Amino acid sequence: MIIEYIIYFFLFIQLLYLFFLLLTNLSTTLFIVLSLRRVMDYFFSSVDVLTHKIINSNNYRPVSILVPAYNEEKTIITSVHSFLRLHFPEYEVIVINDGSTDTTMELLIKEFELFINAKPIKMQIPHQEIRGVYLSARHPNLIVVDKENGGKADALNCGINISRYPLFCSVDADTMLEHDAIIKSIITFSEDRRVIAVGGKVGIMNGCEIKNSKVVAKHVPKTQIEAFQVIEYTRGFLAGRTAWEQMGALLIISGAFGIFRKDIVLKINGYRHTIGEDFDLLIRMHRYSFDNKIGHNVRFIPDTMCWTQAPNDYGSLLKQRNRWHRGLLETLHYNRDMIFNPRYKKVGMLALPYFLIVEAFSPLITILGIVSIIVFYLYGLLNKDAIMIFFLLEFVWGTLLNIGSLSLEFFVKHRFKSLKEIYMLLLLSFLEPFLYRPLLKVESFLATFNFWDSTWGEIKRKSI
Repeated sequence: MIIEYIIYFFLFIQLLYLFFLLLTNLSTTLFIVLSLRRVMDYFFSSVDVLTHKIINSNNYRPVSILVPAYNEEKTIITSVHSFLRLHFPEYEVIVINDGSTDTTMELLIKEFELFINAKPIKMQIPHQEIRGVYLSARHPNLIVVDKENGGKADALNCGINISRYPLFCSVDADTMLEHDAIIKSIITFSEDRRVIAVGGKVGIMNGCEIKNSKVVAKHVPKTQIEAFQVIEYTRGFLAGRTAWEQMGALLIISGAFGIFRKDIVLKINGYRHTIGEDFDLLIRMHRYSFDNKIGHNVRFIPDTMCWTQAPNDYGSLLKQRNRWHRGLLETLHYNRDMIFNPRYKKVGMLALPYFLIVEAFSPLITILGIVSIIVFYLYGLLNKDAIMIFFLLEFVWGTLLNIGSLSLEFFVKHRFKSLKEIYMLLLLSFLEPFLYRPLLKVESFLATFNFWDSTWGEIKRKSI
């Protein structure tokens, strides 16, 4: 009798797993179709002409670039140099040293000839105590803040208090911005005054050729773990976020690059102290706009705005993805009253339910589904047709979706010009569902049971 109940339970799990695979693959296919037109329109439009018009008029708004930094001695100098070379008429770079225990602050003082400055600060959002504010003798638009450690959200809140301009750009301290990233984003704000936030594609700098704090040649990373992430980022940004923008329900702007209206962020009391601060901030901006009947849009630019270091070892990768999944669960829990709430329109009725069902439950359903297949196999109840169906859905369709996402890079952006690199990514597209994705599913599954853990975990970095 007990065995029968177990079999019925796992039969239900198998059906649920089948439905989940269909839902996931169909939605991703739709995302690719929706994204294709947007990506083609963007790259075949006269962006350079628009850039020239904006930069030579009074139609732009100045931007404060906020760079939270904790123990970033290996990357901080190169990154700040890239921020100071942007093609934009009026901006400031604010580096917030969040109580680093390495030589981050010493390197900044030496490289940029910093000197202490008694700058008045309007405390609009609470944060940890500031130890000193520094200006640069070489760069008048560079400000460095040395403060007590409080975490990334706390550092960004500090930067918002110090910033002067109506828009702020949040970037990671291990990233390098494209020289035209800001001006392309400001075009979006200028075209539509209802825009409250803009994000862009994040590229992986691993394997790329870097000179003078700039990516001058784009290549596929040599190691498998890094190349898999190129495929993942392409699918997530070009297919996923472009499609959500098209549907008017974009919920995530990467913490590595995003530009926000400061007045809205101040109204919601800045960043909340969470490990998914970028996801959480945008959802709360949506909430505030809907609650106060403010017409608003969130836009995504399907072009590489910045370059970041991807983890190059499995330990760092799994720590990062564990944190990402915990951040997803924490943010969904905090904003749970918005889910299936018609007051929040597409955000509440479409986007948040998708992230709950497909993203949050994905690891749990996948692991249980695989266990059910193993149980049925052991009891001799699994037929060849069932095996073929799951194989086609999980691996064959998954591979085709990888290739579909990469086609946006190959044929529209022409990022990779080497046939050898293209063949390498295509080969890895076949291997990714078998080798890479199951590993991340297992780690996310484990994260499901400790989402209250607020630790970040150390990620190994290389000097750039």
